[in-house]
Amino acid sequence: MIQEKYIAHSKNAEGKEHDLIDHQIAVARIMEDSISDLTFKNVFRFTGLTHDMGKYQPAFQKYLREGGRRGSVPHAKWGAGLSKKFRQEEAAFAIDGHHKGLPDKGDLITDLYEFDEPEHSLFNSIRAEFFKENTIIEADLIYSDIGLRGTDKELFIRMLFSALTDADWLDTESHFKSAISEKRSKKVFDADYLLDRLENELIGKSKDGYINALRNEVRTYAISKAQSETGFFSLTLPTGMGKTLSSVSWALHHAKHNNLKRIIIVLPFISIIDQTAKELKRIFGEEWVLEHHSNFNEDEEDNKEIADESIQDESYSRRLATENWDFPIIVTTSVQFFESLFGNKPSRCRKVHNIAQSVIIFDEVQTLPKELVLPTLSMLKNVRKVMGSSFLFCTATQPAFEKSEGFNGIENIQSLVENPKEVFDATRRVKYLAVDDYQPVTIEELTRKVLDQENSTLSIFNTKKQALLFFNAIRDNADYQTFHLSTGMFPAHRKEVIGKIRNCLNKRERILVSSTQLIEAGVDFDFPCVFREIAPLESIIQSAGRCNREGKMSEAGKVFIFAIDGGGAPNKQYRSLALFANSLYKDNEALFFEHDFFGEYYRKVFRLFIPEDIKNIENARLGFNFKTVAGAYHLIENATTPIFILCDGSSDLYERIRYKPFLSRDDYRAMQQYSVQVYENFIKDNIGKIGKEPQGYWKWYGTYDKDYGISSNAQLDTLIV
Repeated sequence: MIQEKYIAHSKNAEGKEHDLIDHQIAVARIMEDSISDLTFKNVFRFTGLTHDMGKYQPAFQKYLREGGRRGSVPHAKWGAGLSKKFRQEEAAFAIDGHHKGLPDKGDLITDLYEFDEPEHSLFNSIRAEFFKENTIIEADLIYSDIGLRGTDKELFIRMLFSALTDADWLDTESHFKSAISEKRSKKVFDADYLLDRLENELIGKSKDGYINALRNEVRTYAISKAQSETGFFSLTLPTGMGKTLSSVSWALHHAKHNNLKRIIIVLPFISIIDQTAKELKRIFGEEWVLEHHSNFNEDEEDNKEIADESIQDESYSRRLATENWDFPIIVTTSVQFFESLFGNKPSRCRKVHNIAQSVIIFDEVQTLPKELVLPTLSMLKNVRKVMGSSFLFCTATQPAFEKSEGFNGIENIQSLVENPKEVFDATRRVKYLAVDDYQPVTIEELTRKVLDQENSTLSIFNTKKQALLFFNAIRDNADYQTFHLSTGMFPAHRKEVIGKIRNCLNKRERILVSSTQLIEAGVDFDFPCVFREIAPLESIIQSAGRCNREGKMSEAGKVFIFAIDGGGAPNKQYRSLALFANSLYKDNEALFFEHDFFGEYYRKVFRLFIPEDIKNIENARLGFNFKTVAGAYHLIENATTPIFILCDGSSDLYERIRYKPFLSRDDYRAMQQYSVQVYENFIKDNIGKIGKEPQGYWKWYGTYDKDYGISSNAQLDTLIV
């Protein structure tokens, strides 16, 4: 094989080719720099150096210089084949999948089957050229056991794969798009600086009143536990007790003590992210906080093509950081976090290695689907051991994640609250009342009971159908303002209505609100009275958090729990959990104030509803079947499709995008505020009212109501939340 010079990539805009030897060394260096555990250094270096060995093929060099169909000359399997020869199984998985995604073990065996033949002339020739150009000897590449087994080893492969895909992309980007590469954030986590900013914030907060004094006591005790070694921690506090600032205070001190690299805050809903990220940016400065959720597109093509006009944007470095989470503080969703950890595609998994040596705060972790609890906890235990990260579970209703008989949970979760029962007892702000002893009531009966209240009332339902039926009833019978909230309204519309509701509450105007459960988190309303349809225990507690939130009423707020005639549920599990919870507190609503009641509820739920890993994810992980795991682990089973709504607020945006050949991630992010997420059956039932635009997105041509959004009476049954 005669070759003047081997290249990794074709000419860039300046006409310079990317030398293969330089690329391999750079990728290996970036990978080594990303890991602090010396045990893993050799495997990371081997993987970086050998990942593009297949580019020593004459056919690939010809493809780079003369062009051809993308993917016509595969190159990943050759480096994976060399890994197999050196018994580097971890590297074989990462290299084989660094473009197409981590494979199942059977697929890897198939991919590398040809390398079992000792007289593979092309492989032997490529291997000889690789060692001729790289100043390493084969003895330096001999495998050294890193000591990991089972799912610990499976996670290590994920981390290795993530580090490789990120390093490969970063070095490739520096060759083709140096202007973009230079825009990447160089901001390094600085615990001392961030603690100073937080202390300045806390100094300015009021210390008057019993609740504020209690908040300070809780935060002080949590900080006193920050010098523990990395592990699992819990912060179980009633709604309104300042979980965000207490958790971040502890996390900064804990990160400083353990020399950790970043803080990742994981939230279940985008609405909470908007609010939390805004608050943290205000305290620390925008340059320290990265907000990442589904408003940022993460498709494979988005990692290949980046609009040049965005380079001048001051926030561009933060948008780049959504690709790999190389940032001091990250606020993200449960979907982004967990489906990256369990994923197998390069773009999704590129951030995984930067979860290492982090403090990860889960807010409202009880929203995790019950059937995914066991495989999720197993993964978190792997992350703790292999990556050296710490986890903090924050909630008002702490799930019983501890290991117990018949439940393979976490062995030791350290509480950051000294006397949780005392805190809960001291912050009772509501009383729970049954409506007609939980016998189903009609919409008309419920309307009369709500109108009988003397104050503003928030009513929360399990489905869009019931929320809309009730809204129509109260709108026709009340002589004061009524509002409706549901996910049938696009986000900008919901924000507008929420602003109006908050303004009315601040002015103490009497209002009635009918809402789906979207109101339960991230919307800090303070109503004197709340009606809640029977629901799982955590949903009832969250709803109660919208009642007498600040404890300023002269008497306790009222939380009425009711069953509605013809009521539905988002899914069968939700309904089962709602009925089960109701069977526990019925005739004894005082249990809502017993701190231990939550733990007992979750222990029974885990035992009754999730006795095992029903999706078989753990076995798939033990078998190193990465593609299978990614297909099985989904926080949201029923995928939704965004439908863009053309209205007065979105008309300028539509004119800007309608003639573009393709849309940028900024375009999609702007469209998100005017899009309604709908299920597949809605599209089928309304196909005559939906059109697909040339760029690929769906646009709504039906009516959109100023009160209830995209839904209409004919569509109610297809719009269950």
